[in-house]
Amino acid sequence: MASTRKPTFKPAADSGRENKGRPAGGSTESVITAQRSVEPSPKNSADNVIAFPEPKGKRKRRLLLWTLSIVTAVVAVLIAGAIYSPVLAVCTITVDGTKLLTPEDVQKALSGMEGKPLPQVSEQEVNELLKPLVQVRSATVEARPPSELLVHVNERVPVALLKQGDSFVMVDVDGVQLGATQDQSAVALPLIDAGAGATNTGLFKAIAAVLNTLPADVLARMSTASAASPDAVELKLVDGKTVVWGNAEDKELKAKALEALLKMPPDPKVPVNVYDVSVPRHPFTK
Repeated sequence: MASTRKPTFKPAADSGRENKGRPAGGSTESVITAQRSVEPSPKNSADNVIAFPEPKGKRKRRLLLWTLSIVTAVVAVLIAGAIYSPVLAVCTITVDGTKLLTPEDVQKALSGMEGKPLPQVSEQEVNELLKPLVQVRSATVEARPPSELLVHVNERVPVALLKQGDSFVMVDVDGVQLGATQDQSAVALPLIDAGAGATNTGLFKAIAAVLNTLPADVLARMSTASAASPDAVELKLVDGKTVVWGNAEDKELKAKALEALLKMPPDPKVPVNVYDVSVPRHPFTK
């Protein structure tokens, strides 16, 4: 059964003060106040957060990155110090591979390299300085710390002589003049009797290509070289015998065939005057 009791309310303590200014006979109403108490948060709420330890793999990666950075920086400093350090300056230039030139010729051409740090010396720069020496085809360098520069010279190889006035000029396969001599017999090279101006002709190129293929000991046995056409190259040996070569095709095979024929023991009953290697797979003598 529902209760018939009426709720009672207790006026707030200051309600009388609030009604002082109201006109007499005015309705007096009780003011109900309600307060909600909020429990304050703990002062150190962050202390309640659980901190998980950093994964080992992540720590290792960070440590590795720091180590690599430090090592890279140290190596960069060392390299920079080596490149510009006067301790590694070139003091001695050693030369090998020269036959037409003397080591002193090369050292003189490279004198400007002295005092330069070894790590700054490049092969391109060395070859540029050696360009005035036509006998040098190319050169490679080797640094020998603390102060030695070793230069390996690759010289051009003379393959023939050209008559020029009263002298004989040595030329390589490209027609580059490598030196001169007054005595033809002092140089064991065949004579191309076409004059020094013949180096740009097709005949000279055909003859020079053949001579450049011959082994050094076979080339030394040649007296002259000539060609009626690029397909008809002939060589003369110092003993007067003839080598019929033909064109410049199969040069290496023809050179091997000629070398084999020259090594054959002579037969007094069958003298040889001609070595024909124009068909290198079927060479013959007559």
